[in-house]
Amino acid sequence: MRYFVTGSTGFIGRFLLAELLKHDDAIIYALVRPGSESRLQQIAADLQAEDGRIVPVHGNLTQPALGISAQDLAQLRSRIDHFFHLAAIYDLKNTDAVAQERSNVQGTRNAIAAAEAMQAGCFHHTSSIAVAGTYSGRFDESMFEQATGLDDPYFRTKHLAEKCVREECSIPFRLYRPPMVAGHSQTGAMDKIDGPYFLFKIMQQLHDRLPRWFPLIGIEGGQFNIVPVDYVVQAMDVIAHQPGLDGQCFHLTAERHYTLGELLNLVAEVADAPAFSLQIPNRWIQGWPLQLMSRIGQLKPVQVLLAKVLKALDLPHSALGFVTYPTTYDRSNTAAALAGSGIAPPLLEDYLATLWHYWSEHLDPDRKSRAFVRQLSTNA
Repeated sequence: MRYFVTGSTGFIGRFLLAELLKHDDAIIYALVRPGSESRLQQIAADLQAEDGRIVPVHGNLTQPALGISAQDLAQLRSRIDHFFHLAAIYDLKNTDAVAQERSNVQGTRNAIAAAEAMQAGCFHHTSSIAVAGTYSGRFDESMFEQATGLDDPYFRTKHLAEKCVREECSIPFRLYRPPMVAGHSQTGAMDKIDGPYFLFKIMQQLHDRLPRWFPLIGIEGGQFNIVPVDYVVQAMDVIAHQPGLDGQCFHLTAERHYTLGELLNLVAEVADAPAFSLQIPNRWIQGWPLQLMSRIGQLKPVQVLLAKVLKALDLPHSALGFVTYPTTYDRSNTAAALAGSGIAPPLLEDYLATLWHYWSEHLDPDRKSRAFVRQLSTNA
């Protein structure tokens, strides 16, 4: 079995390589920019991949047909069984709309062109639940055009990228929509602060400043769906190798959604921080006059305070857009495709402590200073 993978050195991509290598006959061709081969070589070494099982192919996401040479395209023609397109931009702290358009939309077009030139057996597109925008209610796997609120550059470009696949791809394709992807459920391994990890710093600060018993008041907030990276790649692998699923879409989401308030309290438990014992229902906030809310937000003291809070917690301003996220996701098609495989999304409660410990040891920007303070306390 031969695979082609874009985004192989990214977070999900590295774990997908590990999953695909479990197929004894797997040979993986991975797109790499010239000069970046060392990253792929290190991943291959970490995975203990035998020579020749992970093969670099020079190219660039932003170039026509991924910038792959005519010679390489000819050599790969009719040899690729599965083409996995994972490369994209997602960074809440640097929401450059032009860069996201170039990578997420045009990059997908370029990947489609390369897969077609290779005459790949199936084009597997890693989309996102973001294609739904801010749709209010339950969004199922058959829905696409019903998306609303696509003003955010990431939402818009992921929606347009999936549209490219749906309307322009001439070879068989399958669509995968993961939600927020957290670290590995068994090891906690993660490579950046993202998604639910923004809440970790909030709860760490509360742990440092308030006693565990102190009652807090919060808001119910929007809906969050979180899965570990190992579930995402295992599900993709199983679904990709099943016959008869071409043209279908799969929500790689968890069964359960969590409100912001529920999620904060789960993190509070693992962080040994005070919980939000009283949560203001969304319907109360939604009843406030929009003009009043807008005017409060425009007040200079409020803006200055908000900027200071976001900086102190290492949060991007755009993260506030997820506070009242209104969409939930149906995963019936995915559940049917995975039936009998033993692959299912684990409960967040079962691995959240693992994520917390990995974050505190490897990702927390204050981990060195906190470790120094702990050492001083131990020696005192």
